[in-house]
Amino acid sequence: MTHDIAIAIAGRTDVGRMRDHNEDAFLVADLSVDGATPGVGAAPLGPRGVLLMVADGMGGAAAGEVASAMAIETVLEELRARWIASDADDADHFAHALREATEAANQRLHAHARSQPGMKGMGTTATIVGVLGPWAFLAQVGDSRAYLVRDGIATQLTKDQSLMQRLIDAGEITEEQAAVSERRNIILQALGPEPRVRVDLTAQHLCRGDVLVLCSDGLSGQVRAQEIATEITATSDLDAACAALIARANAAGGPDNITVVAARLDGMALPAEADTPPGHRAYVGEQAARATQRVDRTSLAAIAATPERADAAPAAVSAPSNVTPSPEPMTDGATATADRPRRRTSEMLEAEDEALLSPRTAFALLAVGALVVALWFLR
Repeated sequence: MTHDIAIAIAGRTDVGRMRDHNEDAFLVADLSVDGATPGVGAAPLGPRGVLLMVADGMGGAAAGEVASAMAIETVLEELRARWIASDADDADHFAHALREATEAANQRLHAHARSQPGMKGMGTTATIVGVLGPWAFLAQVGDSRAYLVRDGIATQLTKDQSLMQRLIDAGEITEEQAAVSERRNIILQALGPEPRVRVDLTAQHLCRGDVLVLCSDGLSGQVRAQEIATEITATSDLDAACAALIARANAAGGPDNITVVAARLDGMALPAEADTPPGHRAYVGEQAARATQRVDRTSLAAIAATPERADAAPAAVSAPSNVTPSPEPMTDGATATADRPRRRTSEMLEAEDEALLSPRTAFALLAVGALVVALWFLR
């Protein structure tokens, strides 16, 4: 039961020592009471969960401040419509509501930048965590981060969408080399600059005593993961821990704005130990699993001709034990039917794009055709 889970939350933001204004923003909202800010101290986790978010804005003039504030406002507005006001209470609907709220924030920021002189290029990172029962669902865009502190060890749950992370994944450089690279601040994706964005949606099963830590790169760039774990475990006062982490980042030079949000989970409804260690694990619900099939024109036609199955595959991450699973995918609070289109997530859009003939492929085919014609005339 959700009332057997308690959550305590604290958050702070600081301008740092090198910037003259703060482009970071953060959000803490209780989704069981229409997104209100939770009170100080531990409180029961409500049936609709809580929302945590950190946004690190970027852009000329005041565009960064506008972007981070607008992203936070939009995500909460969208969750009010897609989750709080919905009749659905299953984990899959909650996870996809987080994704769709993030995509909606990107669309709003992009449209605003195009319509306002001086706002071109505005954008923001977004690390969003929704806690529902014993599960945390994470929506990630950019290089702000979320960690899980468990048994005195901090594990990064998100994966940076950055050039350095791409090189690390490719085995080109080490994490140590990336930490000191002059290109470490180059990110590959943010909310706002492009009309579409790919949201990295992951999930993490929580245990008793776990602490979720969200932060902008003003903290993670100056304070190592183990230092974060040290400050979080040194005191039961999360606000004091957040202040200590900001002090560490400023002591290391404070070159950027610094934001940190921490949430501690406790209660008998949470397991004392986990079956698997924490880490970055993609959440693939039934809808996303369909959307990310590798398709071409022929297979797309076959898929379109295939009737909807009532026994579709369940989500890769099972629903929390305290909520009732839905027998079919939910859309806007109602059970999906064969004549109602599924929600078009970023994965669906990508699958549709891959199914179409790209300009490069079309050009190559035309070139080959021209060469064949030329050879035929030269015979």
